[in-house]
Amino acid sequence: MGFLDLLLVALIPVIKVLFITGVGLFLALDRVNLLGPDARNHLNKIVFYVFGPALVATNLAQTTTYESLVTLWFMPVNILLTFMIGSALAWLLIKITRTPKHLQGMVIGCCSAGNLGNLPLIIVPSVCEESNNPFGESSTCFSNAQAYASLSMATGAIFIWSYVYGIMRSYANNYKEAGLTININSSQKNSNSESDLETCREPLLPSKDWVAASDEYSVQQQPHGNFETQEKSSALRKRFQCITMTMKKINLKEVFAPSAIAGMVGFFIGTVSPIRQILIGADAPLRVIENSINLLGDPTVACMTLLVGANLLKGLTRSDIRPSIIIGIIAVRNVFMPLLGIGVVKAAQHLGLVGTDALFQFVLMLQYALPPAMAVGMYDNHMLHQLFCLNHQKCLQNLT
Repeated sequence: MGFLDLLLVALIPVIKVLFITGVGLFLALDRVNLLGPDARNHLNKIVFYVFGPALVATNLAQTTTYESLVTLWFMPVNILLTFMIGSALAWLLIKITRTPKHLQGMVIGCCSAGNLGNLPLIIVPSVCEESNNPFGESSTCFSNAQAYASLSMATGAIFIWSYVYGIMRSYANNYKEAGLTININSSQKNSNSESDLETCREPLLPSKDWVAASDEYSVQQQPHGNFETQEKSSALRKRFQCITMTMKKINLKEVFAPSAIAGMVGFFIGTVSPIRQILIGADAPLRVIENSINLLGDPTVACMTLLVGANLLKGLTRSDIRPSIIIGIIAVRNVFMPLLGIGVVKAAQHLGLVGTDALFQFVLMLQYALPPAMAVGMYDNHMLHQLFCLNHQKCLQNLT
């Protein structure tokens, strides 16, 4: 395959993405106003809850089998590696550029989370549609490409809402605690010194401590065996409380996004033969259900790409982030991550962790070369304001 043919195969999917993105940007202009803020919000929710899950479920149900799991198991591991490597590079970027505290979590999110949703769904199947593609026969390549891209989207949603959102929330909490400490210190300096002295004279414990003394006396009066039993139960209660607090910090509703749940459903239908025979195939008795869900998933790629273009209008109209931070994020996602991704996939191939499917290896490498995109930011800008913005007028503008 010649260089020009290979360049043409690689260029056509990118041109498709840029063209649809340009249409979305045009529709979001003020004088057109077909994709204004309210329209983007409603369309984004429809894609998030309906179109995207339908596409993921049907693609995985049609192409996933129990035998294919032997090959696909490495993709979630590879996506986790992209997030971890991106987070490490983002930490170096924060130290080099001295990123402001209210943007550090967002920088880590942009560097670690690539666009695992609509871009693979456009690029990979579009490459397979070309007659001179390097991945074999077009129809087989196209079906496998949709399955790989759908699995990438479903797995990425889980990691974004668990790993990335957890890091962003941690940085946001640290920033808010620092801001509250500054506010408390400033208010204490302006307060009356006499009231401070009165506050300092107040006892930290109640003046009547006979309750604590009586409790200590009752513990001493208990038999030795009962005391050991009570101590063990207290230790078990503490461990249970720690586990409960940890589980409360993990919001399962956010981790298991609709696309992630749809991926699990698609895997279940595809790998369980009786259910697959009922729903999937031209002779399946309930094929009308699969066909209807497939119709719901068809608009996903176009709608998601239009939303990306419409959201670009904000970046063109305003941005107060330092150019060094933006250049650093671009370098991390488009230079360092792809180079490291090639090394990771080649090492996995050398160790026998991935098969010989060239298309699967291409998708694994592509996951390291995707531009920044986060469902956290696209889904709800108000949540970003609650996370990062304490009392800053321009904070939300910078985040969006």
